[in-house]
Amino acid sequence: MNLLKIAIGTTNPAKVQAIQKVFEEQYKEVQFQCLKTESHVSEQPMTDQETIEGALNRAKNVLKVTDCDVGIGLEGGVSESLYGMFVCNWGALVDRQGNEIIGGGARIALPNEISRELKAGKELGPLMDEYTQRTGIRKKEGAVGIFTNGLVTRETMFLHVVQLLLGQWQYKTNVQNK
Repeated sequence: MNLLKIAIGTTNPAKVQAIQKVFEEQYKEVQFQCLKTESHVSEQPMTDQETIEGALNRAKNVLKVTDCDVGIGLEGGVSESLYGMFVCNWGALVDRQGNEIIGGGARIALPNEISRELKAGKELGPLMDEYTQRTGIRKKEGAVGIFTNGLVTRETMFLHVVQLLLGQWQYKTNVQNK
C-alpha cells in the first residue's frame, strides 16, 4: 500500500492531532480527510456501550462519504460504576475490507459535583467550560487534563486509543494476508 488515506470523523483538534501523530509515525505516505460526522448517539454518551456506538458510527459514516481506505471515529463519554462516574473514551477503525476494530482508553473518576450535573442532563464539554471559567476545554486538554493537573490531556488519552486501534488493525490485516 503506497498512500494510505484516512478519513477522520471529527474536526476536533485534540482528536485529529492524536490520529495524525500515530499514523504519521507508522506510515511514510498518509493523507487525512477530516469531516464533522454524526455519532447518532446522545450529545453526552452516558455508558460505555453508547460511547462505543458513537465511535463506530462516526468511523462508518465518514468512510461512506469519502474514498478513503480507513475511517476512524473517536468518542468521549462517561460511565457510571460502583465507585462513581468515570470519564471514558473509545475509538473505532473500519476499513474497506469490512474490518471493525474497537479500543478504549484510560479512565478517571469525575468529582461528585460534575457527576451530579451530568446526571441532571448537562453535557461535559460546556460543563467543564463553566467549571473552569474558560472556553473550549473539550478541544484542548479536556476534563482529563483539568482533573490530572495537565499530566494527561485529551489528546494523549486519544493518542493511546488510536495506537490500540492501529496496532490491532495492523495485526489483523497481517494475519489475513498470510
